[in-house]
Amino acid sequence: MAIVKNYDVIGKNYIFEDYLKTPVLHMFFENSYYYYIPIGLQAICVIHCMRKGNQNKWIWIIVFLPVIGSLAYIFSEIITRRGIDNVTSGVGSVLNPGGSVRKLEEQLRFSDTFHNRIALADAYLATGQTDDAINLYEQSLTGVFTENEHVIKQLIVAYSNVGRYADILPLAKKIYASPQFAKSRVHVLYAMALEQTGKNELAEKEYKTMNGRFAYFEARYQYSLFLLRAGRDDEAKQVLDSMVYEGGHLSSRERRANNVWIGKARDEVRKLNTVNKP
Repeated sequence: MAIVKNYDVIGKNYIFEDYLKTPVLHMFFENSYYYYIPIGLQAICVIHCMRKGNQNKWIWIIVFLPVIGSLAYIFSEIITRRGIDNVTSGVGSVLNPGGSVRKLEEQLRFSDTFHNRIALADAYLATGQTDDAINLYEQSLTGVFTENEHVIKQLIVAYSNVGRYADILPLAKKIYASPQFAKSRVHVLYAMALEQTGKNELAEKEYKTMNGRFAYFEARYQYSLFLLRAGRDDEAKQVLDSMVYEGGHLSSRERRANNVWIGKARDEVRKLNTVNKP
């Protein structure tokens, strides 16, 4: 119910009646401690506004629209700005990856910790400085971090990039029993390393564990290439045909995630069909 105003013409005063019948005013006047919530919000927003040097218009909005103004300021200037800053930082890393690497190098020089070392190694790996990444990863696999799964996975990727396949095998054995290993890209790299080191039977066994429907598209593509190298074209084509068929029945999100491998499978099928034409 809205506030009832009776205007006293002689006294020219507003007399407010039945204010307790208004739910919001009832909350503030009957439970006095609620009265301090908007005041607290105002104080926080005004202080933040002054420290950040935001426009003075915000102060007037916060003061004259206590709850609405404060909430508007929080969502538009605190939460949203923080999100924008994070996005901007991420974009800056993409546009100028060298700047990010230099910053991480400075951090490591200032404080040589496991976290700083791995952060820099990850940046090196992402920017193609694989040898530098390997050096840091290898230095970090000591003491309590000998079995660190993240470092082991990253080192497997780095070894694969430079063709050190034999070095992948002992590392993969350390994390083979991990539930995350079976569904990870390093499992694919492990199977590839087995083939590259002449362990074809073991490689095929690993590929077969990843040859499921509507999943493991990278692994299945690599398995098809394995079969093609072995001269088993019909089996390879079955794997590739399944990938292409399933690709048309994925959700848009899943299709985007696997589009590269489905496209490669489609290209291989086209090549096989061309070769097998009468």
